[in-house]
Amino acid sequence: MLFATLGWSIACQGQSISKRVLFLGNSYTAVNNLPQMVADAANSTGDTLIFDSNTPGGHTLKQHSKNESSLTKIASGNWDFVVLQEQSQLPSFPIEQVEVEVFPYARALDSIITNQNPCAETAFYMTWGRKNGDAQNCALWPPVCTYNGMDSLLNLRYRMMAASNYAILSPVGAVWKYIITNLPSIELYQPDESHPSVAGTYAAACCFYTSILRKDPTLITYNSILSATDAANIRNAAKITVFDSLTKWHIGEYDPKADFTYSDLGSGEIGFINNSVNATTYHWDFGDGDTSQLQNPMHSYQEDGNYIVKLYADRCGIIDSTEQTITILLSGIQEQNTSFIRIYPNPVSSSITLLTTTTLKNSLYRVFDDKGRLIQTGKISSEQTIIDLKDLPSGVYIIKTDDYLKHTVKVIRE
Repeated sequence: MLFATLGWSIACQGQSISKRVLFLGNSYTAVNNLPQMVADAANSTGDTLIFDSNTPGGHTLKQHSKNESSLTKIASGNWDFVVLQEQSQLPSFPIEQVEVEVFPYARALDSIITNQNPCAETAFYMTWGRKNGDAQNCALWPPVCTYNGMDSLLNLRYRMMAASNYAILSPVGAVWKYIITNLPSIELYQPDESHPSVAGTYAAACCFYTSILRKDPTLITYNSILSATDAANIRNAAKITVFDSLTKWHIGEYDPKADFTYSDLGSGEIGFINNSVNATTYHWDFGDGDTSQLQNPMHSYQEDGNYIVKLYADRCGIIDSTEQTITILLSGIQEQNTSFIRIYPNPVSSSITLLTTTTLKNSLYRVFDDKGRLIQTGKISSEQTIIDLKDLPSGVYIIKTDDYLKHTVKVIRE
């Protein structure tokens, strides 16, 4: 069993992990063979990164969205992650231009990835500002004239892409900024002041290691060709920037999160309402030996007692669980649920009469199906309120009142 979103990353520190990753980018990904460096970092901690890539020089997301090799690789891999890196300047351009030339193709690629790999996560590769800004475009767009100006725009635009596509970020640019600010002796750039040096690629590799495996990068023992001191400082920068703030970069945000509530229906019968998110399959353990895979099951207990009910929510092998203790008092439940409210006929073919005491007048009633979905609502107008069910399909329905006792009865529609 895996654990809840953040617990998962902590629990995996001592476990071997294998991930399949496709990198789609350009020279920023290709220089110094970033994918292989990520794999080498993973291998040093006993993990495995199986990867493929397509990184033509200067390629944009628009070009990748139409590139036959990129599309074939997306379709063929059963990937856990597909990494998208835009051309190094485009996301820092005026927002009107980015909204036309960048964002639509990020969305198009994310849709293709999801359709071809239902269990894959899209990971946007946040790049960095050029060492002294974008001299080529400075005159036309002054915000990119400096490293800080260009870098802040890249950071913002990649955040926008990740958020709007429900994707994660590998915030390489943010790791670079930490190093530039706090470790200025480490040279991250090649002489062209744009592409990464080996140290720059190593910083990116530590960032991807953390984003993909959710492990502390200080566990990495692979140093590439760097000094032990520089490599250790870079790993620590990735820990501080990424591992210590996973949710800031949406990492784990889209994992399953198990949650449920329940309603006492009387006579030992409990209706469960599944409030889990990001899950596709469910497993219930009712604590009395019975289980269910239904999304919103009903369960009948036969004996008084305290029962620990557990719900496991699963998506693509990532599982979160939660539990609650339910106290069953069969006689007490019957008295509570039948003292002020009755229905007839039951089973019903058309409409039922809800018999109540005057204390329930003007309370609301709600009708739910057996999956906990609200079907209709009405007001208790008198001690005999007619509820029309003729348009509902055959099945079991639950009627609840909103008075302080929260009465509940079950009705069968024939």
